[in-house]
Amino acid sequence: MVYPMGGAASRLYSTLTRSLSSPLPLPPSCPDPHRPADTNPDPDLCREQKTASPARPLDPAELLRQCEEALGDRAPRLHREFVHLGDGDGAPGSSVRVMQWNILAQALGEGLDSFVRCPPEAISWSRRKYLILEEILTYRPHILCLQEVDHYHDTFQPVLAGLGYGSHFCPKPWSPCLDVDGNNGPDGCALFYDRSRFELLDSVGLRLSAMRIPTNQVAVVTTLRCRTTGRCVRVAATHLKARAGWEWLRSAQGSDLLRQLQNVDPGSDTPLLVCGDFNAVPTEEVYRRFAASPLGLDSACKKLGADGATEPEYTTWKIRPTGECRATLDYVWYSRDSLRVDGVLDVPTEEQIGPDRLPSFSYPSDHLSLVCDFSFEGTEE
Repeated sequence: MVYPMGGAASRLYSTLTRSLSSPLPLPPSCPDPHRPADTNPDPDLCREQKTASPARPLDPAELLRQCEEALGDRAPRLHREFVHLGDGDGAPGSSVRVMQWNILAQALGEGLDSFVRCPPEAISWSRRKYLILEEILTYRPHILCLQEVDHYHDTFQPVLAGLGYGSHFCPKPWSPCLDVDGNNGPDGCALFYDRSRFELLDSVGLRLSAMRIPTNQVAVVTTLRCRTTGRCVRVAATHLKARAGWEWLRSAQGSDLLRQLQNVDPGSDTPLLVCGDFNAVPTEEVYRRFAASPLGLDSACKKLGADGATEPEYTTWKIRPTGECRATLDYVWYSRDSLRVDGVLDVPTEEQIGPDRLPSFSYPSDHLSLVCDFSFEGTEE
């Protein structure tokens, strides 16, 4: 499903062309209390970017077409269907679309991650930027949570602002992207919201801790009011520590995020959405902590299972020098008592993904996007 879209295509494409071709200075990372004060970046750069939208709305449909044209004779997109749930009895226009996606930092894709079966041309930024935008524009989420974003300032913020999105970005304080020659700055988490659908109430960047010690992982927590229903929702986007052997750290980081979410507004009944690459399979402790949290969270993508209680078989599938990795690591958690899952985008099959896995000419990241439609429970029709 693609949401209704407006005009001004030429202005949109000129915005896209300028933002994707004009290099900008490297963006600084979030303040690090352990660094000397004179090396800390301007803290305002970790706050919401309030770039005004153009006087006339830009046209996502035309941008989608331009992305497809720019990709030329490309491999077919991964075809995915929505699994619709319930009887669709919510109020018209009340459903909220949420996308969660680790888009793969460009510096990591070209450098440290070593996707041995992915041709260098498929991982180039000149191609991937259009594939990433194409994925976003195809599903047109009202709320977009991204991880491994290292082209926020020069690409995603200006282009999506032109489409009517507000946003908040917080980079990792010690991003591994900075170790790659020719990097575009640190990667981090970015949260975008459709200004026509939501009013911003509050947004904060968090540095996650483990046993009271700050770590390199971050989260963005944003509180929004829906202009359609008047209901509020609090959304968190996060990315926990990667690699085997760090299960204890992921658990501690997840616990810290849950604690901070509980302390944002104690006793509040504001629904929660927690989106992220947890780097944890469903048997890990951090997953169990979220499932058993007093915040009353459930995982939306379990709705894809035949029993409604099993996560998808995979949300990432890649081949590195160390071997093949096929696992479920990404989640969209929601408040089960105050939000209803109306639909979930299915997972492509092994045949669709292909023998070389991800990323590929068909798909720009080693992680699949998760797209879910939600309604507020008790919304009047």
